[in-house]
Amino acid sequence: MMGEVKYRILLAEDDENLGSLLQEYLQAKNYETDWVVNGERAFRHFEQFHYDLCLLDVMMPVKDGFTLASEIRLLNSEIPIIFLTAKSMKEDVLEGFSLGADDYITKPFSMEELLFRIEAILRRTKGIRGGDKHTWKIGRFTFDAKKQMLTGNGAGQKLTTKESELLRLLCNNINQVLERNFALKAIWIDDNYFNARSMDVYITKLRKYLKPDPNVQIINVHGKGYKLVVDEEQTG
Repeated sequence: MMGEVKYRILLAEDDENLGSLLQEYLQAKNYETDWVVNGERAFRHFEQFHYDLCLLDVMMPVKDGFTLASEIRLLNSEIPIIFLTAKSMKEDVLEGFSLGADDYITKPFSMEELLFRIEAILRRTKGIRGGDKHTWKIGRFTFDAKKQMLTGNGAGQKLTTKESELLRLLCNNINQVLERNFALKAIWIDDNYFNARSMDVYITKLRKYLKPDPNVQIINVHGKGYKLVVDEEQTG
């Protein structure tokens, strides 16, 4: 007997053999999975139904995965997105992350690897363990990791999942070095070149959000990682 359904996944994949195999595998793992064969159908499904995660092939007819992700992000800025692609070019990887992708997996891949990545993302996005601290005072700002909100100077900035996860790690290590490889494996699972470049993009975004307070900065620690430097009197 099938176990209790945990989460609902939107799968957009035009390869019928792979799409059918993925749907069957994910449903066997108790993920309710809606499979569609092009980006236009996928967007219509997303408008109509609630999903917890999207698996999007990049190269699809009618509407490609990047265009679809952009449209999904206009409706929901938080839902996790994993791109499936046969490409491995750096530009494509960075474009995917610039659209707010949570992960990127290159074909061919093992079902077990995909499942591991899905579960890791859902653990992060479906709540922080009860005992963990989830709010911080960062200079003039307040960061709420559960709500993924950075507020300060009379304004609020909604963070993406990866921005929030990265800022949470920095806050857990305020005025201490956050090791680059640790952050990559904790958030991106793999510390490869493409993920490292993606993390640099997110660090740049966080610096921009925190820039209004001159007492707060994220500095590079050569050969080690990053440090969130905050005036000791401004933390909490």
